[in-house]
Amino acid sequence: MTSLHTRGRGTRLMSAVVPTALMLSALLAGCGGRAAAGSDGGIGRPSVTDPSGSAAVPTTRTSVQSLDLPSAAGTPVPASASCPKSGALVTAGQVEAALGHRASVLVVTNCGQQPYHLSGYPEVKVLDGEQKPLPVRVKRGSSYMASDPGPRDLTLSPGATARAVLSWSNTVTHGDIVNGSHVTVTLTPDRSSTTLPLSTDLGTTGQVTVTAWSTEPPR
Repeated sequence: MTSLHTRGRGTRLMSAVVPTALMLSALLAGCGGRAAAGSDGGIGRPSVTDPSGSAAVPTTRTSVQSLDLPSAAGTPVPASASCPKSGALVTAGQVEAALGHRASVLVVTNCGQQPYHLSGYPEVKVLDGEQKPLPVRVKRGSSYMASDPGPRDLTLSPGATARAVLSWSNTVTHGDIVNGSHVTVTLTPDRSSTTLPLSTDLGTTGQVTVTAWSTEPPR
């Protein structure tokens, strides 16, 4: 009798243990599946916790000096832009900022059917909200934001582009603060001019710097 009783109790214990083990295995398999999905699906990307402990900040960094540049050749002219009689369409890129410095890439596109000749530096005037010239000095050469490639004679085939970088600083020391809202860009040697909307917060520097035209990306 004692042997039969012991054997029966062991059978009941095994009956209870087997389903429990199966449930634990299923739960562990589910957790493992979710962990794999997190790593494969990009949910668990690494982050760095803010020292204040308030939130996690991403580890990816973006260079503040990366300028949005078009290709040097074969750049399509926007459908909304009309090609001037000179065959040279001038545009200004968005303003990029870095440690109190600013820059915008001036782009001239040969939108005509013939080669376009370009040389030297763009002539730039900074205008106020009424599009009247401001007393701003224009320096030719390198700046914090771009290196000057130096003046040269260029020939742009139809659809090709050249670029120059217009840069400035918003430093405030003493004197009047000057803010421009437009710029006039004049090309040489044909002397065609284009007025473009471009906000320039010059602080009290009273100066902008421009590089020579180049078919190479700014550096």
